[in-house]
Amino acid sequence: MKETVQTAVVGVTGYAGAELARLLLHHPRLKGKPPVFAGRVEAKDVARGGVPLGEIHPELIDSKGSGDLKQEPFSWELLRERGVEVLFLATPHEQSREWVPEALERELRVIDLSGAWRLTETANRAVYAFEDDGTELSSATQALAVYGIPELHRAAIAGAQLVANPGCYATAVILPLKPLVAAGLVDLEHGIVADAKSGVSGAGKSPTAKTHFMYAADNLSAYGVFTHRHTGELLEQIGLKSSEIIFTPHLLPIPRGILATIYVRFNEPQTRASVMHVYRSFFAESPMVRLHTNGLPQIQHAVRTSYADIGFQLDSSGRRAVIVSCLDNLLKGASSQAVQNLNVMQGWPESEGLE
Repeated sequence: MKETVQTAVVGVTGYAGAELARLLLHHPRLKGKPPVFAGRVEAKDVARGGVPLGEIHPELIDSKGSGDLKQEPFSWELLRERGVEVLFLATPHEQSREWVPEALERELRVIDLSGAWRLTETANRAVYAFEDDGTELSSATQALAVYGIPELHRAAIAGAQLVANPGCYATAVILPLKPLVAAGLVDLEHGIVADAKSGVSGAGKSPTAKTHFMYAADNLSAYGVFTHRHTGELLEQIGLKSSEIIFTPHLLPIPRGILATIYVRFNEPQTRASVMHVYRSFFAESPMVRLHTNGLPQIQHAVRTSYADIGFQLDSSGRRAVIVSCLDNLLKGASSQAVQNLNVMQGWPESEGLE
């Protein structure tokens, strides 16, 4: 275990990048070692050494001078000169496909927030249409990737060179379902329905016709039905066939947060105590999961926190359950999960800098 580490963030300009910067700047293990921020810098800003963080995200300005830190032009030489050991990529999928192999060759440990390396099965990766898929280099890189939900893969993450940070919807559905499926409680032939709703920030910072105010406000819409990119993550991480789950995402007219309502049927009647026992056992060493003993989670209680909240209710027969999962799509669904992975990789307490 190292007491501290030099990090770098590429892609700080987005919503998740801003949250990642905030968490790393205030992480107790990284005091005196702010991240190196790198990315695309326009020619007019190169002369002044880059773009001040305070111009990109004014909310990050503080009395410690964080706003004066600069996003500098990206280069591997910059990372080498600054002694970077852990590289966070909050970049588009295609950029991560290009840069991760070189980062690994340069002996950097990488936490990639994109979908570039999350999926191990070729059929599931097809939704991304990666041009390099199947090449010797991409296959070798994929073999090194560890799916970054610490609650599932803590031991593997600790020694990983490459952590593929999960999708936000995927995290919200995998965490409540994995314990029940792994325990053999769920009637998979009956099928699972996962109905998830996310705030607009989940679509990223670039405006589109379906994320601007006039479309999203006073509206609720389903999208990506049977085609959403996170579906493959559910299948691989929970251990399901595509015929065993229907996952439908929706766009909520709120800035951030995810609520997933999941409908399952059990093989045998269950009691509240028996289901809670499965959850408590599975998450016994997981400080970033909060189990609701009374009532169901709500977005307003999870948003702007690094927790995943899980609650459930059974019907009178004990055979059917409605499970509700809530998290902040920019935090436990992206940036705070990335920092949680950093903590595990460095051997630090998993919740450090997150509670």
